[in-house]
Amino acid sequence: MHDAIVIIPTYNEIENIENILAAVFSQHKAFHVLVVDDSSPDKTAHKVKELQSTYIDRLFLLKRTGKQGLGTAYIEGFKWCLSRSYEYIFEMDADFSHNPKDLQSLYDTCKLQSADIAIGSRYIKGVNVVNWPLARVLLSYAASLYVRVITGMKILDPTAGFVCYKRKVLESINLDAIKFIGYAFQIEMKYTAYKKNFKIKEIPIIFTDRRHGISKLSKGIISEAILGVIKMRLKTILGTP
Repeated sequence: MHDAIVIIPTYNEIENIENILAAVFSQHKAFHVLVVDDSSPDKTAHKVKELQSTYIDRLFLLKRTGKQGLGTAYIEGFKWCLSRSYEYIFEMDADFSHNPKDLQSLYDTCKLQSADIAIGSRYIKGVNVVNWPLARVLLSYAASLYVRVITGMKILDPTAGFVCYKRKVLESINLDAIKFIGYAFQIEMKYTAYKKNFKIKEIPIIFTDRRHGISKLSKGIISEAILGVIKMRLKTILGTP
C-alpha cells in the first residue's frame, strides 16, 4: 500500500542524493519519494532523473527555477502530494542528518498511535546530536527554549525538520499563508497545527551533522526565526491573519 511519501528538498546535494534515495527505498516500508530541487548547479536534479529509471513509479521530481528556500519547497511538495492519494507526508533532509531507518517510527507514531504529527526530536531524551560544535548545540537548544516560552507550545524540538504529517493536518492549513522559509517555517507549521489542536507527538532520534556538502544555515535564517516567532505570537494575540 503506497500511503506514504517523503519530501526531500535539495540544493547542491549531488554528493548525497543517490545514497539517501537508496537508503529510503531499502526500508521495509515502501515509501515513495518526491525530490524538490531548486535548479542545483551541481546537477542534483539530473541525477534524480537518471535514478527514476531505477525506482520506477516510486521516485518523483519537482524542479524549480532558482534557489527559493526550504519553506517554499515544502509548500510546493505538500500541494503536489495532496493532489494525490498519500495519507502520510514526510519532511526529511538529503544529507543523512535524519536517519532513514527512523521513517518507520514516525510512520507508526501516526498510523498506530493516533498522532496527527510525529516529530523526530533531538531533545526529547537529553541532547542527541552528533558532530555539532558546542556553540551550535547551545544555539539550537536555546532557540527551542525560546520558541516554547514565546508560543506556549510544549514541543521540545520546534525547529525539527524530520516530520510526518497526516494528510488531514496539511489539508486544514492554508499553505499559501505560510510565509517563512527557514527554521521559522518549521516553527510556523507546528504552531499552526498546535493552534488547531492536532495531536503532536515527539519521538527520539539521533541527529548527525552532514558529512558531505555545505550546510544551508545562515545568519538570515536565524534572524528570521528569532523575529518570526514574535510575529507569529503577536498575530495570535491580536487575532490578525
